[in-house]
Amino acid sequence: MKNDAGSLMRPDALPESASRPVVTPLSPSVVYASDTPDMLDRQYDGDLHGYTYAREGHPNADVVAKRIDRLENAPHMGVVTASGMGAVSAVLLGLTQAGDHVIGGNQLYGRSLRMMTEDLPRLGIATTLVDPGDVAAMRAALRPETRLIFIEVVSNPTLRVAELEGLAALCKERGVLLVVDNTFTTPRAIRPFDWGADIVIHSLTKLLAGHSDVMLGYVAARDRVLNDRLRVFAVTAGLNPSPFDCWLAERGLLSFDLRYDRAQSSAAQLADTLAALPGVTRVIYPGRADHPDHARAQHLLDGQFCNMVSFELAGDRATANAFTKAADGLSFAPTLGDVGTTLSHPASSSHRALTPERRAALGMSEGFFRVSVGLEDPEALCRIFRDAVAAATGT
Repeated sequence: MKNDAGSLMRPDALPESASRPVVTPLSPSVVYASDTPDMLDRQYDGDLHGYTYAREGHPNADVVAKRIDRLENAPHMGVVTASGMGAVSAVLLGLTQAGDHVIGGNQLYGRSLRMMTEDLPRLGIATTLVDPGDVAAMRAALRPETRLIFIEVVSNPTLRVAELEGLAALCKERGVLLVVDNTFTTPRAIRPFDWGADIVIHSLTKLLAGHSDVMLGYVAARDRVLNDRLRVFAVTAGLNPSPFDCWLAERGLLSFDLRYDRAQSSAAQLADTLAALPGVTRVIYPGRADHPDHARAQHLLDGQFCNMVSFELAGDRATANAFTKAADGLSFAPTLGDVGTTLSHPASSSHRALTPERRAALGMSEGFFRVSVGLEDPEALCRIFRDAVAAATGT
């Protein structure tokens, strides 16, 4: 019997079509074929654009990167990573070496804090945590070996606003890189490159993708050499993203601005509702006049105060448990950015590694919650919170 080897051969071309797809095709291929060794050389040398091996890049990642580049006014194509912490790792591990010093905001995301306080010191990289709203304290923390300052525009989860303008001037003066995690605020509220940031980071898992079914990160640098170093480290460390997640993230990005605006409007209404409730001792929302950084938020964010609200209940862990049980219809989950509202309890999730004393110093008690407001009817959402607070606090 004749062996038809041709039936096992991979196709060398897609079917021709005079039309084109409206939706970006999903490209799951790990391997890409070139015609000759010379052509492959030219691809690796950058003379030809082409894909070789998916760890080094693939079409769906580039499509997502270019969309975020436009949103952020990034000067070079950013790097999409397998998670937000992948993007953080590309910066903190890819751009530093033993003997360097790194300064971080003292209210960074919990895993970023853990990398700053546990992993970098283990590798011989010294770290200092400083209030990002205090430029004088940041200046005092600088050393000759300081490589970068890493902040969030709005901190997670206490929603304090960094002194971005002053820090950018300080970093430029001292030749230090300013790295900004823009996950909470998103380019809808602020574009850190426009304010002097050198590197911008995102967890696409959150608001940009927006449906709790994607895990991705993004990082881009103003300087082309640094941008290339980030890309090379991401490839070497295997931080490459899934094509399917990139494909889903592109879908989410198409509705990002509409989702953001609706959620932000509801967040402002929820913050005012919570502030009037007995049993709620504190509400933190940058759009409220009682926020300690309200004036700075107005200056930096131009009225875009985000969809995140934090608040504190009078009580202990039992009160927190009662609240989440009574918040019928809301998801208690250690994440943010979904189309539905999610509740997060930092003491049991993002900041559980900190001692109770350290959390208290940062303003996070057992009654402290962070809310990522979604797309529900705002009146119905406020009613859920009113009922849940009353049930938990007996008010």
